[in-house]
Amino acid sequence: MFVDVAKIYVKAGDGGHGAVSFRREKYVPFGGPDGGDGGKGGDVIFVVDKGLRTLLDFRYKKKYIAMSGENGGTNNKFGKDGEDLVIKVPPGTVIKDAETNRIIADLKDESDVAVVARGGRGGRGNTKFATPTRQAPNFAEPGMPGEERWIVLELKLLADVGLVGFPNVGKSTILSMVTGAKPKIANYHFTTLTPNLGVVDLPGVKSFVLADIPGIIEGAHEGAGLGIDFLRHIERTRVLIHVIDVSGIEGRDPIEDFYQINEELKLYNEKLSKKPQIVAANKMDIPGAEENFERLKAEMDKHGIKVFKISAATNQGLKELMQYVGQVLENVPYDEEPLGEFYIPEDKKFTYIIKRADDGAFEITGSFVDRLLLSVNIYDSESLKYFHKVLERKGIIEELKQMGIKDGDIVRMNDFEFEFVE
Repeated sequence: MFVDVAKIYVKAGDGGHGAVSFRREKYVPFGGPDGGDGGKGGDVIFVVDKGLRTLLDFRYKKKYIAMSGENGGTNNKFGKDGEDLVIKVPPGTVIKDAETNRIIADLKDESDVAVVARGGRGGRGNTKFATPTRQAPNFAEPGMPGEERWIVLELKLLADVGLVGFPNVGKSTILSMVTGAKPKIANYHFTTLTPNLGVVDLPGVKSFVLADIPGIIEGAHEGAGLGIDFLRHIERTRVLIHVIDVSGIEGRDPIEDFYQINEELKLYNEKLSKKPQIVAANKMDIPGAEENFERLKAEMDKHGIKVFKISAATNQGLKELMQYVGQVLENVPYDEEPLGEFYIPEDKKFTYIIKRADDGAFEITGSFVDRLLLSVNIYDSESLKYFHKVLERKGIIEELKQMGIKDGDIVRMNDFEFEFVE
């Protein structure tokens, strides 16, 4: 089974919480703080594995979660960092953010690596909050949450040459004759339901990868037939072999076929119609093909396109065609043009919102509040002083004043309420 698109959920590990701990030594009755920091959460990392050819594994497993960092311990013991989650994908995999459809990474080579979700930072233990005036902090910092997102994986085959054309024109037969590939072949439309790859390795020809792309029909750029699902695989190729049935046995005109296929390529991506093309006039062994060939060749001469007489069924002309393709490839550079502007996910921002509740209280909500309250011990005066300083540094106190807060007004943060005092 060939799978070339998959949507999955990835989540990096959360950071471990910092510890609240104090030394309890036999002859040190008032030991200081010794709570250690939490460990960092593991990242979600994508790497290329040249042994993979499809995204099939991602059809059955949709969620990938990295390990969280361990919490800090006593005696200033740091929590262990969470292990990174390394996910292997085939070469040619494009990773997109599912929400924005923007490209995060384009993994083509074995050395390509992409960190798609970063692990959360570990929280600081109470040791880090000790100061000359705060010698026994009874609070610590929680770990930061790991990044999470839905992503779309798209596989674009990394072939040097693509065989394109209408269904049933002989592309699969050509592939089977010039490579070791054994595609399914039959005399009906859409025999090829998935792209097939093979390596052309002939005497006097520098080896190259040849892809048999499923047949294209009118409206393919809008999804007709096998459509867009497989047009994307042509984007990576350097040269196109346009296979045309010159026998006319199915009632189509070879010249019209050429223009119709090229129109579909252009409508999908104009860059495809500008790739070097070589026309393979197939089924020359069928009576009546010669007349159509002469017409086709005269038309292609107008565009400077080389035309080869071939018969995939009898192996006629295939060696000469592949030798010429090998020569053309030597002068066609690899396509290093980026697929678009790459999207680098930003670090998660902790935000808040202040609004007046129906009872007149000032309500503060948001991810910033959730995280701050995790680190506050409301029964400890030192912790409450730290809490107040954080609110000042964040600008919340000033914002409350601008909203008209007065002494005695209630401030509500989730389930925690306090009176405002200037």
